[in-house]
Amino acid sequence: MKKYRTEWKYVCNEADLARIEARVSSGLLPDEHGVNGCYSVHSLYFDDLKNSCANDTDSGISRRYKYRLRYYGSSSDRLTLEKKEKLDGRCHKKTCPISREEFDAIMQGDFSELLWQTDKAVLKEFCVRTLARGFRPAVIIDYERCAYVEPTTHVRITFDRNISASADCQEFLSGDYLRRPVLPSGRHVLEVKFDEILTSHFRHLVSDASLVQSAFSKYTLGRLSLRSVS
Repeated sequence: MKKYRTEWKYVCNEADLARIEARVSSGLLPDEHGVNGCYSVHSLYFDDLKNSCANDTDSGISRRYKYRLRYYGSSSDRLTLEKKEKLDGRCHKKTCPISREEFDAIMQGDFSELLWQTDKAVLKEFCVRTLARGFRPAVIIDYERCAYVEPTTHVRITFDRNISASADCQEFLSGDYLRRPVLPSGRHVLEVKFDEILTSHFRHLVSDASLVQSAFSKYTLGRLSLRSVS
């Protein structure tokens, strides 16, 4: 049975984000990745010819999914393919590692051959969906993340700064592409992720009168910022 997690998202200014992060960092552990839980995130999202993933998100469709390739930090040696599903506001993610050869096949559109060569469930499903719906690279989303976790309750709180988008999808691994900010200067995103119930302790850590929960999608905002959603 799939396990879905709840995600609360807030768009904050730098001062509010820094104040909340100071509280959170005193009560939670930094993520094991990066330096003190901070690292850059690079994602290449896919969509079909009708931009269904972007339009479904923008329309608030309850059950939807999207695929992305992702790596962290400055090295693309550890590349993953992820399928992120949404159901009634809750999220489920499946992932698998991707080799450079598999990446090249994806970017060249060699899905029929890749489908029969791989035994990775997520990649195999992606190939089938791509052959049926025509998924292709749509946008690169980059940002800087600082993440904090509480291992016992599986609470994860992330602070995402300087979110940008690029249409230069073929340069995803090289990093040699122009970036357009997704949000106005000084605006960033706070995300709170948990399994079932967020206790009052964690609610207090992220509580702030200025916070308004938002259905924020980095992918959709990135597409809109590049004026490429039809």
